[in-house]
Amino acid sequence: MLTREDDIDVHALRRQGWTISAIARHLGRDRKTIRGYLAGQREAGVRAPRSLLDPFEVFAPYCAQRLSDDPHLWASTLFDELVDLGYAGSYPTMTRQLRVRALRPACEPCRPAKGRPIAVIDHPPGEETQWDWVELPDPPPAWGWGKTAHLLVGALSHSGRWRAVLCESEDQPHLIDGLDRVTRALGGVSRDWRFDRMATVISPSTGRVSASFAAVAKHYGVAVRPCPPRRGNRKGVVEKANHVAAQRFWRTLPDDATVESGQVGLDTWCVRHGDARVRSTPGGKITVGVLAAREPLRPVPAPFPATLSVERTVSAQALVAFRGNRYSVPPELTAARVVVTVRLGRNTVDIATTPGPATGARGGIVLARHRLAPAGAGVMVRDHGHVHALEAAAMAASTFAAPHRPKQRRPPSPAALAAAAALTARTTAASPASSHDVGGGVLVDLTAYAAAAAGRNTLPD
Repeated sequence: MLTREDDIDVHALRRQGWTISAIARHLGRDRKTIRGYLAGQREAGVRAPRSLLDPFEVFAPYCAQRLSDDPHLWASTLFDELVDLGYAGSYPTMTRQLRVRALRPACEPCRPAKGRPIAVIDHPPGEETQWDWVELPDPPPAWGWGKTAHLLVGALSHSGRWRAVLCESEDQPHLIDGLDRVTRALGGVSRDWRFDRMATVISPSTGRVSASFAAVAKHYGVAVRPCPPRRGNRKGVVEKANHVAAQRFWRTLPDDATVESGQVGLDTWCVRHGDARVRSTPGGKITVGVLAAREPLRPVPAPFPATLSVERTVSAQALVAFRGNRYSVPPELTAARVVVTVRLGRNTVDIATTPGPATGARGGIVLARHRLAPAGAGVMVRDHGHVHALEAAAMAASTFAAPHRPKQRRPPSPAALAAAAALTARTTAASPASSHDVGGGVLVDLTAYAAAAAGRNTLPD
């Protein structure tokens, strides 16, 4: 088959007086091919059929029926069946014929969302807030969060304004805390909250709102709207916010950033850049920030009283870090693992022992209770009793003696020599009676071992 460019060259060279053989050598083609294009028997860009009768034509109805019965039937399995029915073609030819003839029907339940027609969904002002988790890989090692950080993103469907909070986990207490913080940052509560099929909100077994989250929805006065299964385009506003947060915030986050500084940087970016985006409305172009300010959102109630618990390691100064602040504990807990517990809506923080068989699964004994400082304030909250106990422990552990010299000669003491003599006497007394002292050493008599070996070599009668 010649391309249109080659076909033009063939006719041009022929008009210049070239022979068919010369044109064929020049283009590296067969003479019969060149002659067919010059005679008008072939069309540029169209492959000539090998025969007038398509050998796959008789097998096409069978393939269509088999793929209609089972749209997921492997082409290799179908090829084995066709070979048994007398098909003489190759496997690539069969798969090409299946594609050209469109014999395999599309399975609607398994069809991905990409490529589907997308309906235009109306989002009235103040109606819906879309929520989603974003897993962010490789957080800074100083955070101590492992290999993944979690970002809860909330977006207003009408205006497109979105806010997000960094969370240590995706469990339900962290979800409730993030929902409250993001809702306050968005400016109010919408009528509906839309989630995907996350297990902390929707029960995987029933597909309905879980009993534990139903109390949260009642507290904020919202209706929970789960997304239909396998319909990722239903919450496209928050999905786009997820992409922006990952590429424009997380990708450029420095290694020395803390959780608090990262949260402040994200909030600043959302105000400066996210709310400055321009939207086209029937009344003209307007920014996202102004459009979101006009949404009729309800005031945010007091935080839902969920219990948030995280594990921490006590520092050498008997301090426990939590949300950009440090809280004191007794000095005996240095380097120990403790549980920091906060009741959302309250202004106190409890530090308790880790859960165990004796204390139960929810926590152990409360070791300290402090007034909760604002997140990211960088303050040190210390109890006077803890301060005095730490100073006393530090003074007791300190010494004023001069350090030992590394090259000082210190032979064994008389007590050490006496202990060595006693050890030598005990070793000599425990030696076998058949041993003989030869030249200060010990010679063991092996006669008993030889007799035992001779007995083993004798076969029993």
